Amino acid sequence: MVTRLCSALVVLAAGCSSAGAQEIPKGEAAFTDYVAAQLRRATGGADVVVKAPLTLALGELQANLDRIFAYCSRSPSDCAGELAHYVETVAQLHKDRPAPPSREAVRVVVRTQAYVTGIQGMPKAPKVQPRPLAGGLVMLPAIDTPRAIRMLTEDDNEQLGLTPDDVFKLGFANLRKHLKPLMSVANVTRARQMGQLSGDPYQSSRLALLESWSPLAKAQGGKLIIVAPATDMVLYIGDDASTAIEALRLLAKNLATVAPTPLSGELLRWTPARWEVVR
Repeated sequence: MVTRLCSALVVLAAGCSSAGAQEIPKGEAAFTDYVAAQLRRATGGADVVVKAPLTLALGELQANLDRIFAYCSRSPSDCAGELAHYVETVAQLHKDRPAPPSREAVRVVVRTQAYVTGIQGMPKAPKVQPRPLAGGLVMLPAIDTPRAIRMLTEDDNEQLGLTPDDVFKLGFANLRKHLKPLMSVANVTRARQMGQLSGDPYQSSRLALLESWSPLAKAQGGKLIIVAPATDMVLYIGDDASTAIEALRLLAKNLATVAPTPLSGELLRWTPARWEVVR
């Protein structure tokens, strides 16, 4: 995937202070060559390719120099410092570029259709792979990384040598390995009681493992209504009285408004075949 970069303000590292050591060229072509040389130095000799005036390629990254060039044209006295910031930013992004996906890191996550629509509306949007779950919720294959969860794309499928069906099968299997068995962490609830699962970014992904909820539903007399107000939280009840349902709905709505990673206020009822939306 190609990432477009703009100028950013980052604390200048000592190794990049040489960006202003010589006079910075004023023409577009010469300026581009100059920045390319600075990037090679900052990255320890990485392959930096001049694609066009004010456009560089650094591996999978594309660095657009139009804004920094315009800034230097307007403020030549401040150009060296600002350019050094830019070079350091691009060099760090290159260093932190995502590693190739591994099969062990594949997971399936639950997100909203609105989330997917937002991704698909981005310029050069990554080709994510949603499948319907229930109501406004969808399942997506993703890659677990030390810093974040990123969605798995069709290009990632090719790198892994897997079909879309294989990716989901692997994601479900890895998810089961990652999560503790439901009945070891969930309390059986009675009338006027509410259960909660939290503390793991994949708690909401449990919704994708429909069969895993069967023992809890059975223990609650066949009654199980759940909601995932955040990606790391699931609330549930074993009571289908209207007052219990509305209390769950209200709590989920309130929690979603303050959660760092809100998900959905939609209530779902468990059945052996599928989740059904509670109206």
